[in-house]
Amino acid sequence: MAENSNIEWTKHTFNPHIGCTKVGPGCDHCYAEVWDARGLQQAETRWGPHAQRTRTSAANWRKPIAWNKAAAALGEFHRVFCASLADVFDNHTSIQPQWRRDLGALIEATPNLIWMLLTKRIGNARQYLAMMFPNGVPKNVWLGATVVNQEEADRDIPKLIATPASIRFLSMEPLLGPVDLRGVTVAHGINAMWPVDLVIVGGESGKGARPCDPQWVRPIRDQCVAAGVAFHFKQWGNWHSDALRFTDMQGRCPPPDMNIGKKAAGRTLDGRTWDEMPVVAA
Repeated sequence: MAENSNIEWTKHTFNPHIGCTKVGPGCDHCYAEVWDARGLQQAETRWGPHAQRTRTSAANWRKPIAWNKAAAALGEFHRVFCASLADVFDNHTSIQPQWRRDLGALIEATPNLIWMLLTKRIGNARQYLAMMFPNGVPKNVWLGATVVNQEEADRDIPKLIATPASIRFLSMEPLLGPVDLRGVTVAHGINAMWPVDLVIVGGESGKGARPCDPQWVRPIRDQCVAAGVAFHFKQWGNWHSDALRFTDMQGRCPPPDMNIGKKAAGRTLDGRTWDEMPVVAA
């Protein structure tokens, strides 16, 4: 859970606890819920408003200490995605305050790890960050919000900007429609040319995956390039990048043979991969 992650934008994943509740259209085909439903760890589900979240093992909590030691020995900073099987700012009552304080202490004890705290509940972040870090959010915390459409961008980017963090980022995965990020800054009177430091974009993979249109991705990339913001394109997902150009007669869906799988669809955009990340100073 997991020492070397298969997620393109991180080296490790760490889950302080497991379980969540769907809160938006990006959650419709949640891979973590499917994983949990297999019952590999316990028979009871940890998904839904009435399901109990469970803290991971002490052995799992010790792993970041070893990761930090290895990164320090190399003189590097390694990124950690927290949490891939939960939402770090989930407000479920089964998540105990001590779990949050323990996570804060672990982050402070691992300065060679960059902790990417990604949430679909960015409105909860300020409250829980204050609980985790009474003396202020440390520099090795990157705070991210998932936004999958324009409605979520309009609602959640201002909340992200209003929350303290050395680096702020967006995860636009699965991208479900066109998003104009520049319009968000104008609408909310944000003076900065750009309010975030990194934008990650990706299509959906797995069972029931929805196609991602290149005409949604390119404008976001172009806005990032123009503003000097790191742009990372993670994947097209299950569908060929041209899938939405080949709809059926009623325009309802792409033909099934365009659903070629994540590996075959790849992650190149206009002939290149985009793996940009903010520069981390020692």
